[in-house]
Amino acid sequence: MSDKTNLIAPYGGKLVNLIVAVEEAEALKAQATQLPSLQISERSACDLELLATGAFSPLDKFMGQADYQRVLDEMRLTSGHIFPIPVTLPVDPNTPGIELGKQIALRSSTNELLGVMTIDEIYEWNLPETAQKVFNTQDLRHPLIAEMHRWGKLNISGPVKVFQLPEHYDFQQLRHTPAQVRSHLEAFGRENVVAFQTRNPIHRVHEELTKLATASVDGVLLLHPVVGMTKPGDVDHFTRVRTYKALTDNYYEQDRVFLSLLPLAMRMAGPREALWHALIRRNHGANHFIVGRDHAGPGNDSTGKPFYGPYDAQELVAQYSEELGVKMLPFKMLVYLPEEDRYEEEDKVPAGVKTASISGTQVRDDYLYKGRLLPEWFKSPKF
Repeated sequence: MSDKTNLIAPYGGKLVNLIVAVEEAEALKAQATQLPSLQISERSACDLELLATGAFSPLDKFMGQADYQRVLDEMRLTSGHIFPIPVTLPVDPNTPGIELGKQIALRSSTNELLGVMTIDEIYEWNLPETAQKVFNTQDLRHPLIAEMHRWGKLNISGPVKVFQLPEHYDFQQLRHTPAQVRSHLEAFGRENVVAFQTRNPIHRVHEELTKLATASVDGVLLLHPVVGMTKPGDVDHFTRVRTYKALTDNYYEQDRVFLSLLPLAMRMAGPREALWHALIRRNHGANHFIVGRDHAGPGNDSTGKPFYGPYDAQELVAQYSEELGVKMLPFKMLVYLPEEDRYEEEDKVPAGVKTASISGTQVRDDYLYKGRLLPEWFKSPKF
């Protein structure tokens, strides 16, 4: 493929790549077996994979203290680039081998040898400050804040060399690095790419919305579901991916859609996370991003109120859209018009016209989990 591209450039100008060349990998791996080991969590392994392949560009390592603090305070790296979510490697203070200037081998939770870090920073992090600034709450009903209480009290940072990405044995043909996604999207020959983030099964309204959004910019849809860590209680990714594949194979025009899986560990951080999702999709080649109502929201707090307002995420992404280079496309609520057998934006339906709708939560809780069949009007006709 030539250097000329019709896709937006990665954020910061180029994709970070922490994966060492094959000839270096064997020697580094042999060296790593002699080093102290740190077994990282599933979350950190997801982060390491996306750091290594450039999905978090221009971030090129687990954050040091200066980047971490500026991300908390201003949603930016010290370089000035937008980055709304801290990506850190927490460790317990008594972890063996954690010393400044020393190397440590990084292993997965299943003991896979993934890479080597040279530790150049060890610093304490503040849980209440992090929770309040990133999530706008300290409520333990927030799943990530509850999880943070189990993290080590120190963060470590330093250059990382990766010689093996975490192994995935499922849906390997649908797993791509950002560079690979870009190569596939390039082949469509369109400038505009609309990315759609999902951690749930896609229902009929999502399908209509993504088709309308893609057509509105004469683009291609990057259907980019999260298959790393999502919210406890979500439908498992094995089931979800089968539905995405059936949908893209049978109900979308093949020259308008590309399905790829994203091994992201979600934070459920609402507005900040929505902006992060847009940045990640730019690195995969998207210049448009659909933002839903209560995007990446974790539900209700301990008082029964939603953690975030329904449009907070859309407002934040729109605020930074021009600087980030990714246009925010708001998720518009669509309803079904039985008498016309079509979908329409809810606010465009005249008063008195009969409508029908089913929310994503209802699809999951009232139909899928109970084994009930969805109504015929909610099923997709083939194109």
